[in-house]
Amino acid sequence: MTAPHHTPDLFALSEINGPVVRPGERAYADEVTGFNLAALHTPDVAIGATGPDDIVTAMRWAGATRTPVAVQATGHGANFPIDQGLLINTSRMTDVQVDPTTRTATIAAGAKWSHVMAAAAPHGLAGLCGTSTDAGVIGYTLGGGLPVLGRAYGYAADLVRSFQVVTPDGHLRESDPRHEPELFWALRGGKGNVGIVTSLVTELLPLPRLYGGGIHCHAEHTETLFRTWTDWTRTVPDEMCSMFSVLRLPPIPQIPEPLRGGFWARVAIAWPGDPAEGEALIAPLREAAPVAVDTVEEMDHAAVDRIHMEPQDPLPARECCMLLRDLTPDAVGTFLEQVGPGAGVDHPLLIASLRHMGGALSRPSAVEDAVCSRDARYFMESVGIMPAPPVAEAVEQATRRLYTAMAPYGTGRTMVNIHGTPGDEQDRARAWTPEVYERLRHDKAVYDPSNLLRYGHAVTPA
Repeated sequence: MTAPHHTPDLFALSEINGPVVRPGERAYADEVTGFNLAALHTPDVAIGATGPDDIVTAMRWAGATRTPVAVQATGHGANFPIDQGLLINTSRMTDVQVDPTTRTATIAAGAKWSHVMAAAAPHGLAGLCGTSTDAGVIGYTLGGGLPVLGRAYGYAADLVRSFQVVTPDGHLRESDPRHEPELFWALRGGKGNVGIVTSLVTELLPLPRLYGGGIHCHAEHTETLFRTWTDWTRTVPDEMCSMFSVLRLPPIPQIPEPLRGGFWARVAIAWPGDPAEGEALIAPLREAAPVAVDTVEEMDHAAVDRIHMEPQDPLPARECCMLLRDLTPDAVGTFLEQVGPGAGVDHPLLIASLRHMGGALSRPSAVEDAVCSRDARYFMESVGIMPAPPVAEAVEQATRRLYTAMAPYGTGRTMVNIHGTPGDEQDRARAWTPEVYERLRHDKAVYDPSNLLRYGHAVTPA
């Protein structure tokens, strides 16, 4: 299918309220550039949607002209460059309406978790966000949404009550467990394969504060802290959420002192219960090795970014992930061999992490969804920064080595949001079980038989 190349093709898009831009025009770069600069988009046309009507118009035009479509809010999950077609930018659609009586929020397509936190905090409520509130709510939730407090409350998709979505036929639909339940199923964990969500309604947590932060040790104590954490995760209650990371942090202003430019082992903690109980629970970690930096404290839930301290400025990143059955002694040794101090201070991966799964993350959703990571006990992810070709190749090679070495301990599956650059159909299918993938393919054939939504982590129609 071909993308538009002639000005007359754009006539119908004149009805759109937001900007409509093409390559070479002054506003083009602003519309197409997202957070992950490793995926530099060059679509034939981009629109800045201001509301659902703009998205309806754009999808009807795309269907009539057989133009492939991609959507982007913040671009945190942009791992695949869009080199033609239509890009719909939803970043202007940031409205958040909180209903404190029902403890719900109605969240527009381009809203970030920071917008939700700001709207919910005055009511003593919070959203089930991930490690960065700078990320968009919709894309994160469509991929399941792995929260900082996941072991305590489950996936973000589990709390969604309804969607407003434009399907590729250009129709604006309402989807919930009673109305279009199959569409509702596919949107919760199936990513953006069956439509473009214009807003969702989700439950909020009555959790104004939490206990969290990071325990940082110098690199020479990596093995001791890691083995202690691994044993500790087998003893803690479901509500204790944690992640072990090896951090090789560059000397850049975006990273706070004293962590800037350092090589660290860290355990990040998030505990929604009584702070005194949380402090007692993490005592073994503090006693395992000399602690150089300890940021664990009680905090407002809206300050959750202080736990993982992820970058807030755009950068070129290579992400990858793997779901693990368990962390056996051999798995621990392999991980240390690949990314521990023995791999060198100049190892190209910025972050290599293992997150404790289980708890509420292992329990089925009250309404069936397409999330397929509930059987994993741990989750491995990595990030490498790719500013130039020689470094990019080093990051790619290190990523391949790590995941090849850890493959014997994996479930064979990934999580769609952090899968990384999508490969062929077999590679993309690893984000779901075979049964769920086939069901998604059939839903794709129903809602998007022309495969207009084919960019990124796309499912092939049955």
